[in-house]
Amino acid sequence: MTTLTSSRVASLLDRLFAEADATDRDIQDQLAALAPAERTRLMGDYTALYARAKENYLAVSRATGSLLYLLARSSRAKSIVEFGTSFGVSTLHLAAALADNGGGRLVGTELEPSKATRARANLVEAGLADGVEIREGDALTSLSRDLPARIDLVLLDGAKSLYPRILALLEPHLEPGALVVADNADHSPELLARLRGSGSYLSVPFAADVEVSIRL
Repeated sequence: MTTLTSSRVASLLDRLFAEADATDRDIQDQLAALAPAERTRLMGDYTALYARAKENYLAVSRATGSLLYLLARSSRAKSIVEFGTSFGVSTLHLAAALADNGGGRLVGTELEPSKATRARANLVEAGLADGVEIREGDALTSLSRDLPARIDLVLLDGAKSLYPRILALLEPHLEPGALVVADNADHSPELLARLRGSGSYLSVPFAADVEVSIRL
């Protein structure tokens, strides 16, 4: 039995994934209905996009959640930074891995205060709030200070247009062997060029929408 598969955490995740499936269809339909130019404009204006999606989970998939747990456990991660917490589905997977690694620190970020509040409540319900800090507001500001000296794993799952800038903020804390997981990485060509072409990372796609990279 692991923390992730305990009844307390597993039942909560089952409920959250079901809610995510039910609520996220509408935002996907809304975006699909927009004219291409308007959709491109909205995707570039992350404050407007995430204000529009304040009731939507925008969560990682079950497979990606399991991957996050697997990577954090196998690397024995002790310090994790998450860009884009939303209601905390990915956070729960990462916090469970830290608990099973013997403890550690997880810094999450969330633009929408109401989502941060829900995420904290979910962590408390799961019994995984210890060692987890969720910072509210723009991550370009919240991740510019007071970071762990060494970050073992980064999850990029917020505004795709910010992926390269968030990675640049965190890179001074990434030693060889640190992992970077980017959800929906295909929406950030600049990030993929950095991960695949700079020589600083070894990077491979996972399934259709996740990029997994290791700092060299």
